Amino acid sequence: MRSVSVTSAYGYLLLVLLMGACTQAEQIPGSLKHIRYRPKAVAVTDPARFVRMDIPEDNQLTEAGVTLGRKLFFDPMLSVDSSVSCATCHQPARAFTDGLALSQGIEGRTGGRNAPSLLNVGYYTTGLFWDGRVATLEELMLHPVRDTNEMGQNWDALVQQLQTHPEYPVLFRKAFGIERTEEIDAGLTARALSQFVRTLISGNTRYDQYKAGLITLTESEDRGRRIFFDIADGVPTSECGHCHVEPLFSGLEYFNNGLDESYDPSALADAGLGKVTGRSGDMGRFRTPSLRNIALTAPYMHDGRFKTLSEVLDHYISGGQHGDNVHPNIRKLDFTEQDKSDLINFLQALTEGNAQKHFADL
Repeated sequence: MRSVSVTSAYGYLLLVLLMGACTQAEQIPGSLKHIRYRPKAVAVTDPARFVRMDIPEDNQLTEAGVTLGRKLFFDPMLSVDSSVSCATCHQPARAFTDGLALSQGIEGRTGGRNAPSLLNVGYYTTGLFWDGRVATLEELMLHPVRDTNEMGQNWDALVQQLQTHPEYPVLFRKAFGIERTEEIDAGLTARALSQFVRTLISGNTRYDQYKAGLITLTESEDRGRRIFFDIADGVPTSECGHCHVEPLFSGLEYFNNGLDESYDPSALADAGLGKVTGRSGDMGRFRTPSLRNIALTAPYMHDGRFKTLSEVLDHYISGGQHGDNVHPNIRKLDFTEQDKSDLINFLQALTEGNAQKHFADL
C-alpha cells in the first residue's frame, strides 16, 4: 500500500475545503461567479472617409455587451407599463426614426420633438439630443427611461426588475463580469445600450459608392450634387454643404435656421440650445441633423413640421424667417423646379440601398 505523507493529506484536505467553499459561494443567492466571463472584443469598422470612432476606455465594445444592449433596446420592459421600447421611436426600417412629427411614449403621450436617427451617433462629438444637452451616449441613455413623455420609468424600479429577471443577470455577467446580481444598475444598463447603438453605422450609399469610383451618378443626381456643394458651373447656389458637412452630412454644429420669426429670442416656443446654455445667442439653435438616409427619416426638422423634402427646400428657398441669430447662409435662393428636383434626387442618393433590410440586421 502506497503511503501518504501528512503534508500531502493536509494539502488534499485543504483543496477539498476550498472547493467546497467555492461551491457554497456559487450557491449564494445572487452570486454569478459560476457563469463564465470571457469578453470578446468587437472591432468597429469605420466607413471610408469617416474619422475613427472615439469609444470610451471604460466601455469598449464586446460581443456580450452588444448582445445585451440590443436586447435592452428592443425590450418594452424599460418603460413603466411595458408598452414602449427604445425601438418604438427608433425603428430600424426607418433608419432608427419613427415617422412621426413628434415622438410618442407611454399612454400615447406626445414628446416635444421629432425622434432623430441614431445611425452614426457614435461619431457625434459635440453633444447629443437636438439641443446638445449631454456629452456622451452613456449619459443620453439615462434620459428616455425616466422621461415622463417617453418611458416614464423609475430607474430604481427598473434596476430591481433587471436584477430579478430570469435572463438579464446572466447577460450582465457575460457583458461586464459582475459577480452578483446586485451589481446591475442604471450605469451598466446605459453602457450596454451605448455599445449597441455604436454599432449602428451607415456609410455605403450611392454617393459613397460614387466617391469610391464604383458607380456613376445619374445626370440629375450629379447636377444635384453640384447644387448641394455650390460648384459654380451653371447651377444655383444652395448653401447646403456649408452646414451639412461630409462625411456625416452634418457639421455637428447648432444653428438657428429661420424656422420661426423671432424679434425676442426668449419668446421662442422651443429655445433649443439656448435652454441648455441660457445664452440669448443660442436661442432657437438646434444641432444640424445628418442627411444620411434622409429618404427614410421624414418628417423633418426638430419638430417634424415638414412632411417632405420638397417642403424643406421651399423653406430654404424662401430665405426663412427673421431672427437676430439666424445663420447667414439662410437667405433667399434663386431656384427653379428643376433645381429642386435635381437636388432632391441627390439627397435621395444619400440613403443606403435596401436600407430597411440592412438596418434591421444591425
